[in-house]
Amino acid sequence: MITQSAIVELIGGTVENDGYFLVSVEVKPSNAITVFIDREDGVSIDYCVKISRLIEGAFDREVEDYSLEVSSPGIGLPFKVLGQYRKNTGKEVDVVVKDGRKISGILTDANEEGFTVKEEKMIRPEGQKKKELQITDYRFNYIDVKSVIEIIKF
Repeated sequence: MITQSAIVELIGGTVENDGYFLVSVEVKPSNAITVFIDREDGVSIDYCVKISRLIEGAFDREVEDYSLEVSSPGIGLPFKVLGQYRKNTGKEVDVVVKDGRKISGILTDANEEGFTVKEEKMIRPEGQKKKELQITDYRFNYIDVKSVIEIIKF
């Protein structure tokens, strides 16, 4: 059986040297292999084909029958790796915290320890008729959140 670690070892260096980052590699018991790669300015179909051919060249379909999909992560999927956070800095995101809170705001910073989201909302201070803009910066550790998804507006 083809393993996740064998694929990561095979393509990891190439992906990194080409300026991309590996988001995930999934190998199901049925040998359905899914590889997600990304980069700051997106992923071309040609690059997906290059990585697909690299994998196909290393694993003989006569010996190991498998299906293979290589692509960029789809819109609406939660972030999995630091590269996705960095790529989406400055964009609006939804954060679902493990304690049940949901924060929507601009992703302003991301590093190895965590990330920051700036939330802007209009609130009515107690005793006043007029709403005021309230800006709050939230700092999260990755282990404290369930999911972070980019908000797409049309």
